[in-house]
Amino acid sequence: MGTRRILTYGAPILRQPTRRVTDLDGDLQRLIDDMVETMYAAPGLGLAANQVGSPHRLFVANPAENRDPAKLLIMLNPELVETEGEILFEEGCLSIPDFREDVRRARRALLRGIDRNGRPLEVEGEQLLARIFQHEMDHLNGLFFVDRLSPAKRFLLGMKLKRAFLDPKT
Repeated sequence: MGTRRILTYGAPILRQPTRRVTDLDGDLQRLIDDMVETMYAAPGLGLAANQVGSPHRLFVANPAENRDPAKLLIMLNPELVETEGEILFEEGCLSIPDFREDVRRARRALLRGIDRNGRPLEVEGEQLLARIFQHEMDHLNGLFFVDRLSPAKRFLLGMKLKRAFLDPKT
């Protein structure tokens, strides 16, 4: 196992929708293990495969502050089945370090996919876990949390992000 480099805003793969996982081979299992280690080392609550340069439709997450292994979720080919309610809460992103904004998300989210062994998986999350699900699903669809902001906030933050991550003079 090993940590992988987390790609930052501006990396093209972060804007591309990911592809369904079809092969649960050793390379994929290694990717999953590396993603878990990378998420914990960052430290973060979730990590999508494209954030470490993989086009696979998969994410790992653990909302527990103590990294309780029982709370670790590994979801392949996730689909957002149902959402309910609304919550506004500050979000950050491992691919946009040092930037945080309030984002409106569903309070409850239901995901379906498969686990790392190919078994069907259905998980419901509320509050923090629901936000993690939606944040990681956005990544898998080529979106960032900043894409959820109002047009005015998105414009202002976009200028800051461009200077921080894309401007070759900095």
